[in-house]
Amino acid sequence: MFGGSSSEHAISCLTAGSVLAAIDRDRYDVIAVGITRSGRWVVVPDELQDRLQIVDGTLPEISEDLLDAIWLRTTTGTDLAVRADAATTPDPSDGDDLVPMPQSSALARLGSLDVAFALLHGPFGEDGTIQGMFEMMGTRYVGAGVLASAVGMDKIFMKLVLAASGLPIGPFVSVLPRDWEHDRAACLEAVAALHYPLYVKPARGGSSLGITRVTESGELVAAIEHARQFDPKVIIEEGFVEARELECGVLGTLGGGLPEASQVAEIRVHTESGFYDFDAKYLPEEQVDLDVPADVDTDVAEEVRGLAVRTFEAVGCEGLARVDVFVTRDRRVYVNEINTMPGFTAHSMFPRMWAAAGMSYPELVDRLLMLALERPVGLR
Repeated sequence: MFGGSSSEHAISCLTAGSVLAAIDRDRYDVIAVGITRSGRWVVVPDELQDRLQIVDGTLPEISEDLLDAIWLRTTTGTDLAVRADAATTPDPSDGDDLVPMPQSSALARLGSLDVAFALLHGPFGEDGTIQGMFEMMGTRYVGAGVLASAVGMDKIFMKLVLAASGLPIGPFVSVLPRDWEHDRAACLEAVAALHYPLYVKPARGGSSLGITRVTESGELVAAIEHARQFDPKVIIEEGFVEARELECGVLGTLGGGLPEASQVAEIRVHTESGFYDFDAKYLPEEQVDLDVPADVDTDVAEEVRGLAVRTFEAVGCEGLARVDVFVTRDRRVYVNEINTMPGFTAHSMFPRMWAAAGMSYPELVDRLLMLALERPVGLR
């Protein structure tokens, strides 16, 4: 499942293109379900799946012209069907009386579902909402559950949980919608306790969309308003000057063992701002170096790997996650965030880190599917 109505629709499509190409079709029967920007669920046929990539600088998008995908709860799990002619279905919002679907719009059963692999980034996919639907439908699925997904998506609650678990985090201030709309001065006064540079972010966003690096107070209001275009909840984080940005992947273990940590990687950005923004992540590769493994001392790497596993367990994560940290000049390590559905194209950091640890991209995909299949439905 991929696409979605969040601002990360195209990134999700890119991820799906990589995963669809890597799944062993001799072992798995795969059905591609896209969610359009308007929220429609559609079946993406095999012949369109090779378009899930950047072509001439244009990001992919799921067409509204495809046939509706229908999920049905059964006594044993979930069935998937396709509605053969969605265009002839009456729209109740237009005031017409409902009439039975014409025969051409009958449902065609595609089969029962063993596991859902939701490659959705951002709200309404990575935030516990679709995970809750999977739970209600009795569908096994890849990755974090409802609570871990929600906590991992909301950077404010994420940091509160990490701090309560004794994990080291940097200073931050939250700006909630009511506070900003009714007492802007108090919000700005709270931010004044932080040291510049600051990073102003949508609280529930990803792929660096809506984020601004702020170096002086005069830039702050515009940065908050920009972030609010993506999410009415905003988080403002104190930047780490001259710190190194490291990442570590965490993966669940088959049989219920302790989660494993990957090799540690480093992001080195060559843009003028030094900021790992959307363009640096997904567009010209010369803007950034991704060092896997990172050139760090063994003791630092081991501390990062240990913090990554502790972070994974603090939020109750399952399946996979990427944990991002900062290492300061005096070698202190601070957890920045956990991403419960990290970038997952074949060239993303998460697969690269596991490749450096000896696990290929197809093996990684298979591991995640097997982890989901062995996980029971219901409370666990």
